[in-house]
Amino acid sequence: MLALMEDDRPDTRSGLERARARLASVFGFPVFRAGQEEVVATLLAGGDAFVVWPTGGGKSLCYQLPALVRPGTGLVVSPLIALMQDQVAALTELGVAAAACHSNLPPGELAAVERRLRSGELDLLYVAPERLLTDRFLALLAELPLALIAIDEAHCVSQWGHDFRPEYLGLAVLAERFPGVPRLALTATADPPTRREIVARLGLGEARIFLASFDRPNLRYRVVDKQGDPRRQLLDFLGAEHAGHCGIVYRFSRAKVEQTAAWLSEHGVAALPYHAGMSAEERRATLDRFRSDEALVVVATVAFGMGIDRPDVRFVAHLDLPKSLEAYHQETGRAGRDGEPADAWMAYGLQDVVNLRRLIDAGEAEEGRKQIERRKLDALLAYCETTECRRRALLRYFGEELAAPCGNCDTCLEPVATWDATVPAQKALSAVYRTGERFGAMHLVDLLRGEATEKMRRHGHDRLPTFGVGGELDAKGWRAVFRQLVARGLLAVDADGLNVLRLTPRAWPVLRGEERLALREERRPEKKRRRASAPAAGDEALFPETRRFEALRALRKELAEAAGVPPYLIFHDRTLQEIAARVPATLAELAGVPGVGAKKLERYGERVLRALREGT
Repeated sequence: MLALMEDDRPDTRSGLERARARLASVFGFPVFRAGQEEVVATLLAGGDAFVVWPTGGGKSLCYQLPALVRPGTGLVVSPLIALMQDQVAALTELGVAAAACHSNLPPGELAAVERRLRSGELDLLYVAPERLLTDRFLALLAELPLALIAIDEAHCVSQWGHDFRPEYLGLAVLAERFPGVPRLALTATADPPTRREIVARLGLGEARIFLASFDRPNLRYRVVDKQGDPRRQLLDFLGAEHAGHCGIVYRFSRAKVEQTAAWLSEHGVAALPYHAGMSAEERRATLDRFRSDEALVVVATVAFGMGIDRPDVRFVAHLDLPKSLEAYHQETGRAGRDGEPADAWMAYGLQDVVNLRRLIDAGEAEEGRKQIERRKLDALLAYCETTECRRRALLRYFGEELAAPCGNCDTCLEPVATWDATVPAQKALSAVYRTGERFGAMHLVDLLRGEATEKMRRHGHDRLPTFGVGGELDAKGWRAVFRQLVARGLLAVDADGLNVLRLTPRAWPVLRGEERLALREERRPEKKRRRASAPAAGDEALFPETRRFEALRALRKELAEAAGVPPYLIFHDRTLQEIAARVPATLAELAGVPGVGAKKLERYGERVLRALREGT
């Protein structure tokens, strides 16, 4: 991480002392996490900052804490209503005066928020960029003291990023309108070109840049080949490792979201759909269930995105390829925000590659943008097909080198073998060439396997030299060869034809025998294995700490229902685990547990102590 020396001016020193005091009394943490104090010091000194830290790295505290210490209201620009609501609810639980301005607020509530803002009652105000950039709202802010301006999810400003929001482009005006107010941009995922664009577009050329590792060591990365119905593979994965857990499944289309959610429900998994085609009420109902249910799987398009603030998501699964490694890193980062073990599991096949290439080529974007999107897709495919440590490959994309293999991804846990596929590749490429580059993989596999289908006879392909020459591989093996040839760039998908494969210039050295080619060996179907988990219900007598933890979870659910908030806003699992391990007997001892601030101690302390006494 790029750190800075603590500012030596007396006002900054006293500000940091007050910030440390608020860190303990409001948030319940005795010390800063790595890097947080340096960012806080920068803002307290009136400087700008750009923070690129992974999801769960503690970015929010970097602006919440200075907003409590500096005079005025901290303004936070956020792209999603759900994200604003979660942040405001969490801060309110801590006793912080926070509110949000967005389009879902009734006129009366919106007026009440503006009155609180004008009267100086608010420590933090969350606002959507569309509302912030209206002349009326900018004029209102110009009359008020602002502690700072934080631009969350700053990657939305990048037109080459994975989640571009055009309205973010207007945020450059904040530097002109409020020149004396420190600004902070934050994002979890941005490769070097995207970071440069963020700095340029937001006018943060003088800002201190704070880069943390993109690594999430608690995430186990796994990519499996699609075999038949990927929903069945997902169900096996959930049954073996995540029964009763909360998780997210991403699908490419709304139809697939609906079908997958219904299928999982039919097979005993509590699952709900979420996509932009649903009504606002339906989406809100799914989101409310996701926040409050201990075990719910949400099947979603990327519409279910940045608003996810739940810390105990135990897995993120992709049944279709994401658009880029940035999108993949952002989406998988929604698992394991509490630092506990979690899974990033993805199934992919040749059709995924075909679909995304066709989507890029058939799109209306200018050719320069298409080239960038193709390179991003190539990087994603290289990640899927890598034989090295998967985490190493992912981090290298973001400009970071991992010193040693991680030991917590599929390629480390089950090393991938390669085989000399030069001759099979030549056969596959020859099949493409001899059929006039006018057919897709399914027909070409039939050709190599010698399947005398009606289509084969109609086109006279049963008389080609390549007919039946591929007996060394079964259909699944040939599909894997074609998939990897596309991923390696030897074959391209024709967007104007229905999944037609064409040779690229890179194919000819292999086809002519000038270059050898090694491909991944196909994995066997995944063995069902289960992570170490909590003891079964009948074994609690042997595990008093587990018994206490379950008693505290039951209390948390009761308190959350009474307060009308998600359970994790009362206490995170990690805080409950710490309480169960320490078994505090007094309020003073309970106050020493990380995550138990003054307001939570006041509201819930006696109930927690009583639950411990009764559960021991």
